[in-house]
Amino acid sequence: MHFSEVVATSTAVAEFPGRLDKIGRLADLLRRLQPEEIEPVASWLSGSARQGRVGLGYATISAVDADAAPDPSLTVGDVDRALEDLAGLSGAGVARARAHHLQSLFGRATRDEQDFLRRLLFGELRQGALEGVLIEAVARAATLPAAAIRRAVLLAGELPAVARTALTGGKDALHALSVRVMQPVRPMLAGSADDVEAALAELDDPTLEYKLDGARVQIHKAGDLVKVFSRTLNDVTGSVPEIVAVSQALPAGDLILDGEVIALNADETPKPFQMTMRRFGRTRGVGALQSELPLTLFAFDALYLDGQSLLDEPLSRRVEVLAEVAGEVAVPRVLRPGAAEARAFSDTALARGHEGVMAKALASPYAAGRRGAAWLKIKQARTLDLVVLAAEWGHGRRHGWLSNLHLGARDEATGGFVMLGKTFKGMTDEMLAWQTEQLLAREVARDGIIVHVRPELVVEIAFNEIQESSVYPGGLTLRFARVKRYRSDKTAAEANTIGDVRRLA
Repeated sequence: MHFSEVVATSTAVAEFPGRLDKIGRLADLLRRLQPEEIEPVASWLSGSARQGRVGLGYATISAVDADAAPDPSLTVGDVDRALEDLAGLSGAGVARARAHHLQSLFGRATRDEQDFLRRLLFGELRQGALEGVLIEAVARAATLPAAAIRRAVLLAGELPAVARTALTGGKDALHALSVRVMQPVRPMLAGSADDVEAALAELDDPTLEYKLDGARVQIHKAGDLVKVFSRTLNDVTGSVPEIVAVSQALPAGDLILDGEVIALNADETPKPFQMTMRRFGRTRGVGALQSELPLTLFAFDALYLDGQSLLDEPLSRRVEVLAEVAGEVAVPRVLRPGAAEARAFSDTALARGHEGVMAKALASPYAAGRRGAAWLKIKQARTLDLVVLAAEWGHGRRHGWLSNLHLGARDEATGGFVMLGKTFKGMTDEMLAWQTEQLLAREVARDGIIVHVRPELVVEIAFNEIQESSVYPGGLTLRFARVKRYRSDKTAAEANTIGDVRRLA
């Protein structure tokens, strides 16, 4: 298939708001794919390349300046192979080689194809083809129930592989997918509650546990063989030998656990998230780093034990299994607390330096890959008053609105502003419409989809943590930044400074 057909479908899906229309267009495209084309196209339509970010930074992607091809010639296979080649580059001169390969790929692409590739590589291909829509499109194209596709995705861990299985093997091949040790399952996700009282009011028969700011992991054990997978289902076993050793000692044959690992201080308070993440992605010097930053495992769920899937068991049963086979590494938890006990438990978690607590319904199954009301996170968010430096035009449902905000802190030394990152989260439709009008009234320049503005609007940004960044000039960025409100009562001169941010880091 020509790559241009994928781009055209993506554009149409972004422009037409109707869910059924999106599903129909995507299903039509999927039916026409060759088997080897299904996984890359399903990944692209989900908003990412199957090879990941292929080692390309913002500056490298932005620097590409190739003339657009007059007519489409690229195939799906051409693009997928080019991205595979980019991902495989390493060694001396890798940055120059990546830039050369990227320039070559863009030189073969039309203007629309270049735009698609650029947004794909930036991770900003928000085209309205969210996974739920694409799951239904796969189901329609394969003439299978959407529930069967959804269940298979939760068990297999990724939609592209399930799409290929469904479209090439049908119902029998799909039914063969099941929970297996060494095949990671998508993690269950949590909603939010403002406080402990609100969470207890929302959940029947709850349990509370510490909310840790660590790295989510999934432990797979088959006898003495242990593998550790990250939140994104990447194999990180080689980076965490002490977690492997702890897991090997657990009294179970075949086992899958869900949990977090975290680097602790000598007093057992947590180190910053960024310190914990230094342990991941390393292939050299792991022993020395292990001595400097040892990791501790806190397991909070059991998904599989000795041939039996526990996904459909209630949390109360899974907690029992966890206590039996991994009690020594289980996260601190209190079952069925009253209001006073819950508040005291939450206060203790915060006093020990943790983010807060999780509230979970003991009757709930493990809804792999889904975010729902059965798990609620309760944590204290910090805020900063920052200035909007620029904004990017939105895609899909946000088409026609300025959405992704570029955020800056005031620099007292220069009188300017230091960019700390971006966010498109926390905005209502009313806010999007208002900020588009206000930002366009302050426009000073445009660069593609970016509208640069006079630094006048102050916005209150909630965030979970400040972490180091090599991307932004201040060397810092905000983790999980989201808009709380615009501060029309404040001028840019009253915004927080980069010094304030550094003191909070």
